Amino acid sequence: MMNYENENNVNTSVRFDAEAPFNPYRSVPQQTAPRSTKKRAAAKFAAGIMAMAMVSFGSVAVYRAAEGDKVQTTKIITEYVDRTTGDTLSADAMSFLAGENTSGTAALSTEDIVDKLLPTVVGITSEYKVSRQNYGGFYGFGMSGGNTSSNPSATGTGVIVSEDGYIVTNAHVIYDTEYNYGLAETITVDLNDGSTYDAEVIGYDTDYDLAVLKIKADGLAAAEFGNSDSLRLGESVIAIGNPLGTKLKNSVTTGVVSGKDRQVTISNQSMTLLQTDAAINSGNSGGPLINKYGQVIGINSSKMSSSYSGASIDNIGFAIPSNEVTKVVRDLIDNGYVTGKPQLGISCQDVDAQTAQMYSLPVGVYVTSVNEGSAAAKAGLKSGDIITAIGGTEVTTSAELVSQKNRYSAGDTVEITFTRSGETKTAELTFDEAEEDD
Repeated sequence: MMNYENENNVNTSVRFDAEAPFNPYRSVPQQTAPRSTKKRAAAKFAAGIMAMAMVSFGSVAVYRAAEGDKVQTTKIITEYVDRTTGDTLSADAMSFLAGENTSGTAALSTEDIVDKLLPTVVGITSEYKVSRQNYGGFYGFGMSGGNTSSNPSATGTGVIVSEDGYIVTNAHVIYDTEYNYGLAETITVDLNDGSTYDAEVIGYDTDYDLAVLKIKADGLAAAEFGNSDSLRLGESVIAIGNPLGTKLKNSVTTGVVSGKDRQVTISNQSMTLLQTDAAINSGNSGGPLINKYGQVIGINSSKMSSSYSGASIDNIGFAIPSNEVTKVVRDLIDNGYVTGKPQLGISCQDVDAQTAQMYSLPVGVYVTSVNEGSAAAKAGLKSGDIITAIGGTEVTTSAELVSQKNRYSAGDTVEITFTRSGETKTAELTFDEAEEDD
């Protein structure tokens, strides 16, 4: 969660969520695009007893190998061009995008890791401009009193990925969906040496919760990213970030890899994340999660908060794996958006067990509308259908549907199972590609 410095100086949170119960008489929001830009303050997860609070923390991508093993690297690209300036990216930027490991296999002490990574960790402050209409008269009735504006701000963390100023952070650090502020009006970056720069947004994706910024600077220290697929449970990790803003900047916490491939749903966005017990707090979002070789293996993005079955939750944090980070960053730098994202082309809402029993419906995802010419329309789906499986995997919520959909790419063909008027049917569906403005 971003650390909002709003009028009430209150930190906000985002819970594990599920769609509201099926109601044939209410309108439902569009869920056609794979990019969600509407974040809910709270929603149910399972019985509604667990909450997820988005926090400012950064995980770093790591390319690791067992000690004594030869480190294998693969050169994926040879050249990248900044789409905004036409300039060729630096060698450091290319190394990051290729996921290269240049540090060898020797494990470092905690102190050496911190010394190595601190110069690559930055503080980010996002300022939003919010206008409100004032009304005079008795209890708001009467003539307009004009507009007033405020400038709420948010703080987070980022990681320098090239010596010429490219920075990775979380999308929610610079784009607010909880209060619908949208994209920040101004973004400033504070380097470890105390210098401050205005940042340009190269691209962001709220589905992946990643953003790329650019500052006009050269000769910067850049973080090394590694292979998150090579991580082992129990492997030691370090998180560096700015909890509660700049007052506690460059705070260091330690822990281990607590879990891999965790399916976590935040604001109806299903993500596959790393789990760590390294302490993550508000303001750490976008910072690095680092392995014992001094390499970034994830970008910290969220943590558990509240309680579960009456028990307190401590040190359950999540990070975006480095292998996914490098893939998304490539697309954001080259295209300004993530290419190849699959799109169904429907609006939908959940049919939970209680609602299913009440209306004699199967548990699944109720299709409220189908976009004309979309992949769903071409497959023959109609409003009123209830999707129960995709690619042979059962889905009971829209979040599960999105999670399964995101395992595919645009152009892939899968079998969709659904019910229509009580009859089970199947159809072959070929995913469309989500466009930039989706």
